[in-house]
Amino acid sequence: MERRLLEAAMVGSATSMKEMAAQDPSLLLGTTPQGNTCLHISSIHGHEGFCKDVLTLNNSLLTVANMDGETPLLTAVTNGHMSLASILLECCCTLGFSEAILQQDRNGCNALHHAIHCGHKDLALELILKEPALSKAVNKYSESPMFIAVMRDFTDVSEKLLGIPGSSHVGTYGHNALHATVRNGNAVMAKKILEGRPWLGKERTRERKTPILMTVIWDKIDVLRVLLEHDVLLGYECYDDGGNLSPLLVAAAYRGHVDVAQELLNHCPDAPYCDRNGWTCLHEAVKEGQTEFVEFILRTPQLRKLINMRNNKDGQTALHQAVRMCNPKIVASLLSHKDTDFTLNDHKTGQSVIWQLCLGSERAKTLNWVCCN
Repeated sequence: MERRLLEAAMVGSATSMKEMAAQDPSLLLGTTPQGNTCLHISSIHGHEGFCKDVLTLNNSLLTVANMDGETPLLTAVTNGHMSLASILLECCCTLGFSEAILQQDRNGCNALHHAIHCGHKDLALELILKEPALSKAVNKYSESPMFIAVMRDFTDVSEKLLGIPGSSHVGTYGHNALHATVRNGNAVMAKKILEGRPWLGKERTRERKTPILMTVIWDKIDVLRVLLEHDVLLGYECYDDGGNLSPLLVAAAYRGHVDVAQELLNHCPDAPYCDRNGWTCLHEAVKEGQTEFVEFILRTPQLRKLINMRNNKDGQTALHQAVRMCNPKIVASLLSHKDTDFTLNDHKTGQSVIWQLCLGSERAKTLNWVCCN
């Protein structure tokens, strides 16, 4: 690119640019070592007047991509010049330059990706209106515009994208737009996604996590309710826990999410409570020291049978586990329940809880005090 033209584009001197173009119109097609034209340079600096004037002389500059794969429209968006981006978008539409609008940079991002990433919702909505096909592009990070919009909790943009047939909903690491709305706890958006794309309710991430498992992990009760109202069978799902299939109640117990467990039982009164090895949500709550969750189980009628349930590995009940963990408060809670049988022997040592206390070391004294009082 001619040095004088580069300087004119940097400062937005349309007059100088016109004088040079009058002498040699081909100068406008010159580029920098990075492949930027004078329109790119002017777009970087947000000079709207210069951009309008240079396009009256050569509108093909709208279609030129630099070494980063950016057209002037993309350059304007990535540099935060939304008013200029809107002008360039209108020019592309008027001239029928759809490919320039759909251009993806070296990272696979188009103008819509960048507009949403940077929080420019008005431009995003304008882009969707004028070129709906932008919604189908997925960048090299496996992110669709819809996924980014949902992650940022831009409900209005997300709804527009959801309404476009064939728009992509995929996200990074195997996530989709529903996984993203679970993360934000947006129950309204979750309902709209399930109504439009119900199959997303069962899709798993690369870590094998479904949307409903994520509601349990992140304690997103409102979204959990929406998922269960959409399909109650989701509440009976089991997840892969290191090769062992565990139910959602065990995941809730691990984190002490009592309200999540209650919501699950409201919709699925016979929700699974243990894995194939007989490890129950009560065992899990005791192991993790989740006292409130233990007390929730003890007062919940449909979980009452868990109190004396023994696991398949060593035949220990939750009380055995509590004694082994040396947790006085949980031991006291379990012993206070009238159904608790403290005489049950485990399969590994053939000992009851009483024997464990009698044979214990100094650290068992606190538990003995609990049992005796």
